[in-house]
Amino acid sequence: MQPSRVLRAMGHDPKPNITGFDMRKFLAATGTPRYDPWERNEAWRYTGRFSRFNRFRNALPGFGIATVAFAGYCLYEHFFLQDHHHHGHEKHHDEGHH
Repeated sequence: MQPSRVLRAMGHDPKPNITGFDMRKFLAATGTPRYDPWERNEAWRYTGRFSRFNRFRNALPGFGIATVAFAGYCLYEHFFLQDHHHHGHEKHHDEGHH
């Protein structure tokens, strides 16, 4: 714990600020402005094709098509392609054929 926090917890008053600057008043005064002159210029970043949903959806272009194509290839290979390399492999193993 910092020494200043320990002193405040014990009831000691902090040193007076010689500049007269109060950070709490400053932060209260610098809240969000009622009118933002740049709001119209920045609005395009969050609408239309740049909305959060569209940015997420377009993060991996082609991923859906690639997934479907890969699954189709795996099904084709499993059901229609014959594995000729391993058939009879045990018979010719002693003869040196690979």
